Amino acid sequence: QVQLAESGGDLVQPGGSLRLSCTASGFTFSRYAMSWFRQAPGKERELVATITAVTRNTNYTDSVKGRFTISRDNAKNTVYLQMNSLKPEDTAAYYCHANLPFRGGFWGQGTQVTVSS
Repeated sequence: QVQLAESGGDLVQPGGSLRLSCTASGFTFSRYAMSWFRQAPGKERELVATITAVTRNTNYTDSVKGRFTISRDNAKNTVYLQMNSLKPEDTAAYYCHANLPFRGGFWGQGTQVTVSS
């Protein structure tokens, strides 16, 4: 079965950095785009970044452009989210997502990022 396991969330001071990881299993990772979403308390889940499978094209929500970088290592079945210059408004649970044709969308369990002094 499809499994997505996120890690790397932590408490960090404003201006700090974190790198999130999401390791996938149960599907051919290298064939599919991967995304990171986040959800802050009381807010809807929002798309943060997406990376395509082969060309590795990336897209970001405006609020993280220039600060966050999504990347992938197909040999390790892992997608990363490097987060720099973190702000308190980046505080959220971060989720990895895979959308597999004919099988649907899959989520990880989430990892908490808290930006606070």
